[in-house]
Amino acid sequence: MTTAAPVQPLPVVGVGVVSSAGYGLAPLAGALDRGPVPQAVAGADAAYPPRPVRPVAGFKAADHLGRKGTKNLDRLAGLSLVACKQALEAAGPAAAGTDPARTGVVLATNTGSIAGYSDLLYETLTLDKPYLINPGKFAGSVMNCSAGQMAIRHGLKGLNATVAGGRTASLYAFRHARLAMAAGRAEELLVGGAEELSAPTAWAWHHAGTLRESAPVGEGSAVFVVRAEESAGEPVLADLLACEAGFYGWTGAGRRGGVRRGLTSGLSAAIDRALQRSGVTAEDVADVSLGAGDHIGLGRLEERAVRLALGRLPEPVRVTEVLGETYSASGALQLAALLARWQSTPGGRAPRVGLITSVGHDGNAGALVVRERV
Repeated sequence: MTTAAPVQPLPVVGVGVVSSAGYGLAPLAGALDRGPVPQAVAGADAAYPPRPVRPVAGFKAADHLGRKGTKNLDRLAGLSLVACKQALEAAGPAAAGTDPARTGVVLATNTGSIAGYSDLLYETLTLDKPYLINPGKFAGSVMNCSAGQMAIRHGLKGLNATVAGGRTASLYAFRHARLAMAAGRAEELLVGGAEELSAPTAWAWHHAGTLRESAPVGEGSAVFVVRAEESAGEPVLADLLACEAGFYGWTGAGRRGGVRRGLTSGLSAAIDRALQRSGVTAEDVADVSLGAGDHIGLGRLEERAVRLALGRLPEPVRVTEVLGETYSASGALQLAALLARWQSTPGGRAPRVGLITSVGHDGNAGALVVRERV
């Protein structure tokens, strides 16, 4: 077996979280402790299918960002911007002292705002003069709108990337950020994922048949301020270690056998490689944050891959049971959930090591290793 090159730890100096649990890590930790909360089925609203939903209750971007520049923001951009603001505020002077030209954004979001461009398309087909649609809404029809808005609002002039990759998109974003920093393209990055809840999204999940019938659909955003090197005396929440992700074979609708086994072994191999590059062993992993529990077939596949790689299944953090399926934002919210759990349950003197795993029916899978700072 070829020995993988070790990675340099990337310190996380700020976190912003917007979810159905609330704003920040503390409400998320509380929601994880309480467990799933019964929620009304969205079918009471004729626009939604008869399926539970977990929206960010009462969310209005202007309440957090002010009215200026928020009139035409779609919900996805609003969720991203609020999480971004929280992360920068949490980082404090650590972020303020960084060169804007060396600070960038890497955001995971699979298609951008589905509701935004669905509404825009509807207007072009129904208005008397389609060419007189509101031009301010057009920006939301492209998938990199949220990442661009984050950079514009905060004057960030470094690299700006939007990463799509299904349920594994957030892990691809973390990997992209690591590669960019290793290449010297940035000193600081805002990395994370965002996904909005809308009627088109809920119907898509309802008809796809990949989620359990009782599984809720949610939304949210988690953004992390990550630095190439920390400053002396700077508070650090955790270190991002290796992130490995790849394509291991599409499962297809109801397909089994070799393809499913290939995806299991692929995720297991990604975990092995991530641990090796992080310089930690399977025995060092104290917590694992899983993301596919509500997906038919994928939940058991994910757990089987973790057991294959670690020889056991550590006590898992199951954030999707609390927040619902958040698709491309799931990996970022899984990391946020792990950090929230660590903050609410202090460990010993030795830093804990956590594992975030992600797998999708499209055949993508990945693993991220994170280490607590004590």
